[in-house]
Amino acid sequence: MSGVAEETVRRVNGLTTRWAQALSGGTVFSAPGVWPLLAFLADGAAGPARAELAGALGVPADRAAGAARELLAGLASVSGLDAALGLWTHHGLALREEWRAGLPAGAHGRFGDDLVTAQERLDAWAAERTGGLVERMPVTLTRDSRMVLASALALHTRWRQPFTETPFMPDAGPWQGRTLRGLHRRSVRPDRVGVTGTPDGFVTALTVPGDNGVDVHLVLGEERMTPGQVLAAGVGIVERSLPLTAGGALPHGHVGPGLHVEQEPAVTPEPRTLDVRTVAYEVRADHDLLALSNLFGLTTALDARTGHFPGVSDRPLAVGEARQSAVAQFGALGFRAAAVTAVTMTPGGLPEFRYETTVVRVAFDRPFGFLAADRDSRLVLAAGWVTDPAPYPATGLGLDLDLSPGLDPDLDLDPDSGIPPTL
Repeated sequence: MSGVAEETVRRVNGLTTRWAQALSGGTVFSAPGVWPLLAFLADGAAGPARAELAGALGVPADRAAGAARELLAGLASVSGLDAALGLWTHHGLALREEWRAGLPAGAHGRFGDDLVTAQERLDAWAAERTGGLVERMPVTLTRDSRMVLASALALHTRWRQPFTETPFMPDAGPWQGRTLRGLHRRSVRPDRVGVTGTPDGFVTALTVPGDNGVDVHLVLGEERMTPGQVLAAGVGIVERSLPLTAGGALPHGHVGPGLHVEQEPAVTPEPRTLDVRTVAYEVRADHDLLALSNLFGLTTALDARTGHFPGVSDRPLAVGEARQSAVAQFGALGFRAAAVTAVTMTPGGLPEFRYETTVVRVAFDRPFGFLAADRDSRLVLAAGWVTDPAPYPATGLGLDLDLSPGLDPDLDLDPDSGIPPTL
């Protein structure tokens, strides 16, 4: 990934490690999908929210936006990876131009009060940017939504050497007794696998190279280790900060979790080979980032009693939702993964009441009567009593009338009257 500072890579990987340690069970997630969003928010934040976001990022807030742009440009240079960032604001929210200009060109769109149509557009963006792997935006627009900042990542690679599908029936462990969709291949590259030791236990790592510069690393730890511990070791292996003893240098015997070196009869002299058995899988997960608000530096930004992002807009804003939907598929021919991450902003701060006014409110919320009268003669033309109001929507009741020819130009139309606004 060209053009990305090593420090930025380490910071994003650090978020991967910390996030992994906070999760359990089958899951999939993408720290590069979250990190640039936090960075752009940090650039526009102030006070404790700015400090918290900078702490989660691992870089000063005044350098965050530049690092995010650098990261997005680097992601765009990876073969087989499509990355996009999108920003949508309510038509009533004005952004600070200097903040908006720091985002990628063409990323900004707007939405109005027709939330159904706006949500459909956001969902379509998520599906299009991920090739349909993630079908909808992980956040939902509400009447309070003022801004949505989102990222989408879609990755695909084909194996240089395909696997062969075969039934796989483990003879021990939690999958014992099941017939699984197994994957098998044999190669003359034993150094694709190796073992490393960590304070938490030993970890076996297999590198499965793709044809476009993307590799998938499978890591297996000791049974007593947690997913977070194994994945943290995997990050160290990828970064090469953990020493890995490669398969070509391993002694005979049981040398690591799931890893054995054995003698085997052969018809002709052969070099040391690598025999791999694994399983095909698809993993999907939805993450509520606010459930781990401390991890992502969003705790203060959640407080809607005040605004936290004066660099984004002069209107007070707070974080309303922050979620990620992710999927990964591993099969005989290759690997696909996608993640859509989104943060919504809602109004923050108490409104300023500068004036006083008199309000007369009336609610016809129980049975009531009506009279229709001629204005000049005051003749009652019709009268009645309402006990069963029409349901919403009022279909098939003859209520779809075109009243425009007689519309009073001084009549105030309630924006919530059901008349769809123009977007």
